[in-house]
This record gives sequence, C-alpha cells and structure tokens, in this order.
Amino acid sequence: MAQLGKALVSVSDKTGVEAMAKGLVGLGADILSTGGTAKMLQDVGVEVTEVANYTGFPEIMNGRVKTLHPKIHGGLLGRRSVESHMQQMREQGILPIDVVIVNLYPFESTIAKPGCTFEEAIENIDIGGPSMLRSAAKNHEDVLVVVDPQDYARVLEALQSGTVSLSLRRELAKKVFFHTARYDSLIANYLNSQLAESSEQKFPSLFTLTYEKVNDLRYGENPHQAGAVYQDRRTKEASVCQAKQLHGKAMSYNNYLDANSALELAKEFDETVVVIVKHNNPCGVALGDSVVEAYVRARETDPVSAFGGVIACNQNVDVAMAKEVTSTFVEVLIAPSFSEEALTELQRKKDLRLLAVGSLEIAQRDSFDMKKIVGGILVQDRDLGSLRDLGDLTIPSQRQPTNEEYQACDFAWKVCKHVKSNAIVFATSQQTVGIGAGQMSRVDSVKLAQMKANLPVKGCVMASDAFFPFRDGIDAAVSAGITAVIQPGGSIRDKEIIQAVDEQQVAMILTGMRHFRH
Repeated sequence: MAQLGKALVSVSDKTGVEAMAKGLVGLGADILSTGGTAKMLQDVGVEVTEVANYTGFPEIMNGRVKTLHPKIHGGLLGRRSVESHMQQMREQGILPIDVVIVNLYPFESTIAKPGCTFEEAIENIDIGGPSMLRSAAKNHEDVLVVVDPQDYARVLEALQSGTVSLSLRRELAKKVFFHTARYDSLIANYLNSQLAESSEQKFPSLFTLTYEKVNDLRYGENPHQAGAVYQDRRTKEASVCQAKQLHGKAMSYNNYLDANSALELAKEFDETVVVIVKHNNPCGVALGDSVVEAYVRARETDPVSAFGGVIACNQNVDVAMAKEVTSTFVEVLIAPSFSEEALTELQRKKDLRLLAVGSLEIAQRDSFDMKKIVGGILVQDRDLGSLRDLGDLTIPSQRQPTNEEYQACDFAWKVCKHVKSNAIVFATSQQTVGIGAGQMSRVDSVKLAQMKANLPVKGCVMASDAFFPFRDGIDAAVSAGITAVIQPGGSIRDKEIIQAVDEQQVAMILTGMRHFRH
C-alpha cells in the first residue's frame, strides 16, 4: 500500500466526506482544503492545511479566488512521467496532488428555490471547482479524482488495497467530464430561460441536453432493440420518469410511452378522471364521483382494448378501485398515491406495475417537446393549449349547443388532444363512447370511432383535432347519431361544413385551435 502525498478536499455536498478524509489521512495523505470544508474537517479532528496557507496567497473577493493558483493546478496537471514537468515543479516549489475530492456549488438546487434572484444564481456558479476537477481528470493517470460521494467507499477500498486500476481512474475521469458538462449546461439553460424574450432566444443556436440514466431496459420497442430510460432532474411536475414504482416487474420501453400518455391526459382534468391507454392512444376516458366509478365507465368505452392496458387516474387509488383493476389484466396503474388496503389487493397481481407520482397539481411545467429524427432533433413548445370559456367560442351553426352538449364538447376536446391524428372522439359529458385514431383520412377516423363504439352513439358529441376538409365526416357522424361537433375550423370549405350541420340541426363549436399529435 503506497503512501499518499497531498489530497485536495473541497466539497459543497459534505455527505460521507468525514469518513473519506479520515481514510485518506490513514494512508498518509496531507489534506488541503478550503472554507467550510476545512472547518468541518477540523471540527471532527482531521488535520487540514488551508489552501491559502499552502499557496501563500489569501482567499480574496469573497472567496471567488482561492484555488486558481499555480501551486494547485501545477500539482494537478504535472505529469509524473515527464521529467521536465517534475523539474519545473521542483523549481517552483509545487508538490504533486495525488487525490482530488471535489463537488460543486449547488447551482441546481439554488435556482430551484422559489424566489431565487438572478444575482443569487450567478453567485452560485462554481469556477474553481470545475477547474480543479477538469485538471485532475485530464491528468487522471497520476491524479485520482472523485466527484460523486457514492464513489468514496470503493475508491478508499481501492487505495487501501493498493489496486487503483487505470480503468477505475478513467471511469472516474469520465464521470467528472459528464458532471461538469451537465453543470455548464444547467447554467447555460438557466441564462437562456432568463433572457428568452424572443423566439430566437427561446430556441438558441446551440441546444444542449443533459439527462441522467434511471435504468437500462430489458429491450426497446422490440426485442432486437436495446433501450434505457433517462430523466431530467429539473422536472418539477409529476412524471413517470420520477415516479416511485411500488410493485411489479421492471417497466418496459412501451410501458413508459403508454404511461406517459395516460398521465398527461389525466392532468387535463380537475374532476376525478380515469384514463386507459393502449398502444399510445386512449381507448377509454371517463369522469366519476369516485375513482372506481370513473374506471368502470372508462373501461366500458372499449373493454377489448382495455385488456392489457395502462391506467392513469388523478386521485388516490382506494380498495374499491383496486378490486376492479385486479378483476382483469392490466399492465400499469399510475396514480398520485395508493391506500394501504389498495396496495394489499393490487400486489396480488405479480405482473401489475404500480407507479405513485405524487400530486398532479402543477406549479411549473416542462417547456419543450422534443422528437429525435435521424441526424437531428425537433424542438417545439409543449401543446399546453386549452379552451377558453366555452361561452366565448365561435358558434357558427344555427342551433346553439345545449348546456349538456357544451360540457360534453369540453370533455371530448380534452381527450381528442391526446389521440393520434387524425383524431375523432365521440363522447358524452362523462365518458368516451368511440375513439378513431391515427387514420390517414378524417372520414375514416369518424367511421372507426363509430365502429369502435361499445355504447350508444345517439346523443353524443364529436370532437375533431383538426378541421374537416369535406362534409363527408360530418355526414357520417350525424348518421351515427352525433348531435354536436367541436372542431378548430379554418378549412376552405368551412361554409360547406356549416351548411352540413345546419341541414341536420347539429350544433357546432369552432375553437380556432388545432391539436395534431403525430
């Protein structure tokens, strides 16, 4: 076991640093430290040399300048195998630093605080820390660098055994550069968000992304594809990536896609709602006085498709709901929370995945929607558009919608936004009746919604995610029993569409807002 020389320890996150520092001292290290870290280590009996005493240069500018000194960076960057480097170090009184334990000012948690000012954010941008980490990581063959407290134990064990391999050194160096890259990306994105007053600033010329791996997946969309899931730790709203899995086997790639679609639709409603998704399309959505009532109604829309589906609700799951879920095969159930009795019932189903996502109340929503294409990425605002007061919308038809039709159109419009285009939804004010998704022509989506309807269509309303290019879709829906239509309008044939509904005494609402979902 070789004796260590100097070890530089300077951390904001002090988790585990006491044991690590004492372990380094036990290996003969002379601990260099700064500020709060130095005081904490001294308070627990670790002998520390202040960096200012070692460099002979005091901390200045409220601590902004303390480690940016040749005796620090020379000790980190000097290559032990290059004689000219060692000679210059001797001439300048620079001693090698063998170990660096550094993590950075808490910029991420600072900007997450309510009321964080721009000045406070700027003061929490670390300069010396990234510089030391990058210097040490560049010279990782000679300097062991640790940025993650979770690595302390295995690094100390390797040092104590005298088997610090080159592969471990390279792994730790790689981790440093990922860490500093993410740190810089957080700063850049924060500054952009503070300055994004125009579209050009909102979508900057250089768009950087940093995500942290949650898990490897058994496979991707199909068994011959590998897959993994990553999370954006900045996300503040309930999401499947931050969900706590309470039961069931690991989530698959397709489970994540369907669970995300179900949860996002559930967020549209303040009333108690249950959403059932199959192959990334809702196959049943309903409101109810209780979560179990909403689930039974949602399942009634399309019981065949609901088998093996993914369910999301916006309320606590109770035992009554749990018993209904366990009466059939369900892949995933997502909810803010589960009662103990419900968990006991649901855990009888070994393959049922249970995800608790916490409150669906949204203080801050993710800004962007992104889709990967070969060679690049498409970035847009998330579709968070919603209806204004229904009474303020355009009613071009001769017949005004009834209050019941208004409510049904509002419900159907929220669902339609989450159905793959071309999208058609037949619904009452409480539940979906028929859903036509993903057809290449709108009239075919209408026919599909009618074909899929498991409940009576007569008296329902119809929502369409985009305008009707021809009256054939209206005619088909009215023949099926639809009494009111909600759609964006904007077709060159709008007069023809209005004439079609007037001929058949159907009410129509124009939203002026399209909801394509490709």
